Amino acid sequence: MKILVTGTAGFIGYHLAKKLLERGNEVVGVDNINDYYDVNLKYARLSELGIEKDLLQEDKLVVSNKFPKHKFIKINLEDTEAVNNLFKTEKFDAVCNLAAQAGVRYSIENPHAYIQSNVVGFMNILEACRNYDVKNLSYASSSSVYGTNTSQPFKTTDKTDTPVSLYAATKKSNELMAHTYSHLYGIQTTGLRFFTVYGPWGRPDMAPMLFTDAILNDRPINVFNHGNMSRDFTYIDDIVDGVIKVIDNPIHGTPPFKIYNIGNNSPIQLLDFIKTIETAIGKEAVKNFMDMQDGDVISTFADVSDLIKDFGYKPDTSLEVGIDRFVKWYKEFYGKEYE
Repeated sequence: MKILVTGTAGFIGYHLAKKLLERGNEVVGVDNINDYYDVNLKYARLSELGIEKDLLQEDKLVVSNKFPKHKFIKINLEDTEAVNNLFKTEKFDAVCNLAAQAGVRYSIENPHAYIQSNVVGFMNILEACRNYDVKNLSYASSSSVYGTNTSQPFKTTDKTDTPVSLYAATKKSNELMAHTYSHLYGIQTTGLRFFTVYGPWGRPDMAPMLFTDAILNDRPINVFNHGNMSRDFTYIDDIVDGVIKVIDNPIHGTPPFKIYNIGNNSPIQLLDFIKTIETAIGKEAVKNFMDMQDGDVISTFADVSDLIKDFGYKPDTSLEVGIDRFVKWYKEFYGKEYE
């Protein structure tokens, strides 16, 4: 199976592409390598996939020097012509769209970036699937679509029409757009509402990296809502396992459309999460307790019963194991010796 994975310079996209390649799939990766966070981390992920920075050119496919079945191209998904040319020449069996302008809080500062990447870009993916006969499309949604919903755990049958960030609104729009294309053109679309994902090669704007970096470098950490928060933290390997199950088993039905929660089904209190990092590092954090941030929610909790029922999905990485692996990677990647 030949699979297009968008966002392969990103955290989840990198891990997904690597896993697919290791099991023998042909993978074409796409990313625009924007500077929302440190591009050196993105280039390092690509290098792990055999895509070297000095060989990259805009709109040119580059062949991996580690995986013979891997190619990568640097394009923006909002570039309609570039997306269409890629679909026309590569003839994909399946598409997994993970590329997006990430970050809940940044959507308050730079809303236009979210419309271009998350809405226009996804529109181009849908149109290319329609025009080039790709029926198997999976894509990243987000737990943020639940917005002000207070019912726990979050179920995919819950209403999701009260987002509290533009990022969440763009992800909800993706689900609506996918449903339309499933209904009109029979494209098998599966949306995955990701909950908080962590692990090696994670994003530097997310809590695990922020906390680890601050603790190791003797800086205080910001604890929002005075620690009265919880998240359904899910280790990256468990997430990738679920995504691959979805890619391998495109949805059927009339229309062939489905949305799943993908998470750990076990929320962790923020202060407990911090304590686990402290234990892994062997050092206590200096905590700066703060009020709630705009666009944030107090709790996320995934009901993943549909994913369990349909695919046998079962995340099994404990927080302690996952955090230990993350901290070890952090120290190795950033090349510092911490006492």
